[in-house]
Amino acid sequence: MTESYILGFAQNAVMTALVVAGPILLVSLIIGSLVSLFQAATQIHEATLTFIPKMIGIAIVLALMGSWMGEKLLSFTTSIFSNLASMPK
Repeated sequence: MTESYILGFAQNAVMTALVVAGPILLVSLIIGSLVSLFQAATQIHEATLTFIPKMIGIAIVLALMGSWMGEKLLSFTTSIFSNLASMPK
């Protein structure tokens, strides 16, 4: 294994993780910010108030984009296994 091979593999792994987790994290951030703004405006400081809207938002994102996320993970895994045989020693 050469350094360039390991760095390329690590770069692909990080990029795949960011692309797959990005929509979920973005929706969670937006919903959390909106709920925090609502809590600040109404002075309702319930710690559990953010969980239900975030869970609903994440479920919607997974329902809409779950197949795309699975396809990205599957293509990354397939590329790992296909390159396994030609891996430099």
